[in-house]
Amino acid sequence: MSDYQSSVLLHNYPQSPVAEKVRVAIGIKGINWHSVEIPRLPPKPMLTPLTGGYRRTPVMQIGSDIYCDSQCIALELERRFPEPVFFPSSEGPLIWGLSRLVDGSLFDLVVKIVLGSAGDELPQDFAQDRGRLYLGPDWAAGLKAAHDGLPHLVSQLRTPFMLLDQQLSDGRSFLVGDKPAYIDAQYYCLYWFIEGRWSGGPEFLSQFPNLNRWADAVKSIGHGIHDIISAETALEVAGSTTPHAMLEIDDRDPLSLKAGDVVMVCPDVDGGEEPVTGSVVGLTTETITIKRSTDELGDIHVHFPRVGYLITRG
Repeated sequence: MSDYQSSVLLHNYPQSPVAEKVRVAIGIKGINWHSVEIPRLPPKPMLTPLTGGYRRTPVMQIGSDIYCDSQCIALELERRFPEPVFFPSSEGPLIWGLSRLVDGSLFDLVVKIVLGSAGDELPQDFAQDRGRLYLGPDWAAGLKAAHDGLPHLVSQLRTPFMLLDQQLSDGRSFLVGDKPAYIDAQYYCLYWFIEGRWSGGPEFLSQFPNLNRWADAVKSIGHGIHDIISAETALEVAGSTTPHAMLEIDDRDPLSLKAGDVVMVCPDVDGGEEPVTGSVVGLTTETITIKRSTDELGDIHVHFPRVGYLITRG
C-alpha cells in the first residue's frame, strides 16, 4: 500500500478525450502512475466517495488529495513534477490563458460534432447522459440541432485546425517549438476524439498534413509508465493517508471566503450535476480546496479550478 500513497492515481476510462489529454500530459512529464478504470456512465460508486459527487472524467488522486478537472490536474502535475516543464517558452502564462478557449468553446464544438454525427446510433442511456451534461436540459433538441447542423459545425472547426496546420508549416515538431507543451496535449485530445469517434474524422483531417505530422509526434510521446490498480485499492489509499495541511488563503478573493467556510462547488454550466460540499482549506486565484470528512475515509481534500466553476456558500 505504501507504494501507492504518494503516487499519481488517475481515475479514467480509455475512451475519454479529456482523460487522453491528461494521459498525454503525464507522458510529457514522464511520470510513473497507476490507472484506475471507472465506468463511462453514472453511477460511479467507487469514485464519488472520493470526490463527494463530482462525476466528470478524469480525476487524479494522490493519497487523500483529489484533483478534479484537467486544468486543476495540470496545475498540480506542474507543481509536483516541475521538469520537464509544461510551458517551455517565455510565453507560458499567455499560452495557458489562451488555452482555456481550447478546453472551452473548441472542446464543446468537437463534442457536438461527435454526438451529432452519431445521431440515432448513440445508445439511449449514453445520449441522455452526455446530452444533458454538454447540451443542457433540452438535450434532445440539442442533439437534433447538432445532427442537422453538422456541416456548419465542421466548418467552424476547419478554421482553427487550418491555423494550427499553418503554425506547424515551418517544420516544428510541436506547437510552440521543438519541445512538447501542455497546449499540445490540449489540442491533441480534440484531434484524437475527431479521428477516433467521428466516421468522417479521418477524411476531414487528411487536409491538414502538418497537423497530421504533429499528431504522430504527440502520439509518440506515450502515456508514461503505468499499471492498473483496482478502485478498492484507491479507496484504501485515501483512507490510510492524510491530506495536505491548511493551504494558502487569498485574503483578496472577490468572494470574501475564509478558511472553514462551508461552500458548494460545481461546474458553472447547467449539466445537471450535483455540487460538492465541504469547508474551505485552500483558496488562490487558480484553485479552491475543500475538506470533506467522511466516516469511511476520514478527511479528504478535494481540489477544483476556479475558472469554469461556481462557488456558493453552503
